[in-house]
Amino acid sequence: MSKGTVVAFAGRDEIADPLTELLREGARDLIQKAVEAELSHYLEGFQGRRLEDGRAAVVRNGYHPERNVQTGIGPVTVKVPKVRAKDGKPVTFRSALVPPYVRKTQSLEAALPWLYLKGVSSGEMEKALEVLVGPDAKGLSASTVSRLKRQWGEEYNAWRKSRLDRDRWVYVWADGIYSGLRSEDAKLCALVIIGVNERGQKHFLAIEDGVRESTQSWREVLLSLKARGMNAPKLAVGDGAMGFWAALDEVYGETRQQRCWMHKTGNVLNYAPKSAQPKMKQALHDIWQAETCKDAEAAFEQFEKTYEPKYPKAVHCLQKDRDELMAFYDFPAQHWQSLRTTNPIESTFGTIRHRTKRSKGCLSRDGMLHMIFKLGQCAEKNWRKQRGFNYLAKVVQGIKFRDGEEVTTADQDVA
Repeated sequence: MSKGTVVAFAGRDEIADPLTELLREGARDLIQKAVEAELSHYLEGFQGRRLEDGRAAVVRNGYHPERNVQTGIGPVTVKVPKVRAKDGKPVTFRSALVPPYVRKTQSLEAALPWLYLKGVSSGEMEKALEVLVGPDAKGLSASTVSRLKRQWGEEYNAWRKSRLDRDRWVYVWADGIYSGLRSEDAKLCALVIIGVNERGQKHFLAIEDGVRESTQSWREVLLSLKARGMNAPKLAVGDGAMGFWAALDEVYGETRQQRCWMHKTGNVLNYAPKSAQPKMKQALHDIWQAETCKDAEAAFEQFEKTYEPKYPKAVHCLQKDRDELMAFYDFPAQHWQSLRTTNPIESTFGTIRHRTKRSKGCLSRDGMLHMIFKLGQCAEKNWRKQRGFNYLAKVVQGIKFRDGEEVTTADQDVA
């Protein structure tokens, strides 16, 4: 075995859950970009050092070999850049972060709020890095930190203007992600849209600021997506309480609507006492878990008969979105699990909601958007393709489905 060989023991650094992977990606991005910002600041100190022909005497010269540094969220791969002096005078770049060492944080719980809420979103970047790499992070200058934060902002601004017409977008999920920030009269939120293209790849399409989930705010988001080239999706999934639906009718009137059963269930149960909620919840499950739309309609009517006398408000809450709650039956059964709820957004941003509630005052409006954007980038890397993605092309082509099954010519003749 050669002297430089490193043997990796199986299972030593396996990722136990998606949150750990999300954090590890974020830590790698944070440390790497901080090191690059350090280098830029270091090279600025040699601006006056020039060759006879006016060219810079001190320049970048590639990277040292990648190395793993140990953080509280596992090993993170980092590349430290090198510099070269063309005038022959000695020069060496040493990062304040990597090496000399990286200490372990005590827990994932400690790393999460500092890494994102403090690091990405506020002026306390040094404290975020200190959680990851120890007290040597204090060597970072204010200008290095500012440059790093500007870079995140530039990445976000470039992303939100990127073209969307290279793909055909089949389904979209929309939701409002509320933060601990408040304006003078309302809690601020980010308006988020995730889409899946005809190849089954899910991507964030919009992360925009919204004081409230108003029709005007959603209209601006959708018009921006249209200007970037997004086609009319076949189906949009979201909570029934949003101004999103009125805006969708205006901008993408041909897109069908599916209400989220998770939100609807919670809204309906709020009109019933806790003692009645378990049975009522099961009755709701009997509707959306039915094999066919006809069976779902029968379960729906049974719910009305059972609960209308005592809980009319609960029944009215369900009735007002009846057609939109059943739309998924006209799409492939392989997609039902994804289409019945806004879970693609909820699962990604559960951590954000939890942390922003505990960190009021530490985020600016832009900081909140940049934080969500960075978390979203990390989360996207771990998303699997849409289940039953081979059916998406048929949906794009306009092939009809009934009760999750493709409608054949014979079926149409019978109908």
